[in-house]
Amino acid sequence: MSIVDGYLSAAERAVALLESPEVAAAWERPSALPEMSVGALSGHLAHQLFSVDAALRTCGDPGSRQSRETPIPLLDHYTRATWIGAPPDAEVNVGIRAKGEEIAAQGAPRLTELARTTLAGQRTTLAGYSGEEVAFLPERGWALRLDDFLVTRMLELAVHQDDLAVSAGLPTPELPASAFDPVVALLTRLAARRHGRTALLRALSRAERAPAAINAM
Repeated sequence: MSIVDGYLSAAERAVALLESPEVAAAWERPSALPEMSVGALSGHLAHQLFSVDAALRTCGDPGSRQSRETPIPLLDHYTRATWIGAPPDAEVNVGIRAKGEEIAAQGAPRLTELARTTLAGQRTTLAGYSGEEVAFLPERGWALRLDDFLVTRMLELAVHQDDLAVSAGLPTPELPASAFDPVVALLTRLAARRHGRTALLRALSRAERAPAAINAM
């Protein structure tokens, strides 16, 4: 299965979760994330799909500045990310919450309709890409291979589906292997870089010597 298949399967489960009546009923309530309503969390989850359309628009013009950018390695994307380890009141996290609220302001029915329409378009559009295209991320100032960017979206979709399901009192959607495997591989590499390979090995194989924490972020 390709990275595109994994992304589309993760996105399908995210949209189905957004469409659930339990999410709409909890829209104004606090979510499982600090200082974020269920609606804002839903907006942030939907934004992962919308960001793929934005990235694809930078892949299309072979003469553009974006196409001449050298993509950075996937792990470096997280080395440069300012939100990792930042406190809830940090500017980057305040901005993330504000963007989620902005997207959520259109209401649950309209947001879910837009997310479903976006996904339908991507099923067709992504079929025309190899995954080796360069996706420039203007809000970050660097570029990734398209497949690597889709893996970052899969990670966001996987983590925030869990957050949203918990917030709405629903079971967390089970990801298929095409989405789960790339996400776990990325999280494993990030955890090993953060805590060391020995710590990760012990966490997975030796409970008596396992570190207290092995979080990837």
